[in-house]
Amino acid sequence: MTKPDIKDNLLTHHQNFIAIIQNLTEQEFLLSINEKWSAGQQLDHIYRSVKPLVLAFALPKFLLATFFGKANRLSKNYAQLVEKYTAKLASGYKASAKYSPGPIALSQRDKLAKKLSGLINKLNKKIDSFDERDLDRYILPHPLLGKLTIREMLFFTVYHVQHHQSLILKTLNK
Repeated sequence: MTKPDIKDNLLTHHQNFIAIIQNLTEQEFLLSINEKWSAGQQLDHIYRSVKPLVLAFALPKFLLATFFGKANRLSKNYAQLVEKYTAKLASGYKASAKYSPGPIALSQRDKLAKKLSGLINKLNKKIDSFDERDLDRYILPHPLLGKLTIREMLFFTVYHVQHHQSLILKTLNK
């Protein structure tokens, strides 16, 4: 997936996720079965996950290299990254407190959705300052997957929102 493809996928999948969230009834938005996250909590989790990525992209490249290092391997492709993530999830991983939402009321939906949309727009603008090689050169830490190239982190971000969207739809039997 090239940089333009990544940007398109980030925007499209996050917009789809937000549209689904925005169209839920209050009951659907708040529904939690077997202590699983509600749609509102899923929204907050996605927001919490994207926010540090936007902050990392704001760093100058020399600081990315200083703080996190440079890749010593080729980037995995999208399918390989998804396979690695789903395998880790299957082992029973739970999000850390930093990424785990508390209760989310319906009154928070619009504000959270707007903030997430704004973050994705900022992220896409920041991606412009990286060329294709940069996406494979610099690395960032992921709490579950370890060190990922920037390209892999963006692949994760594209897949992550789709994963949580499917969890919402599964909960609602849609």
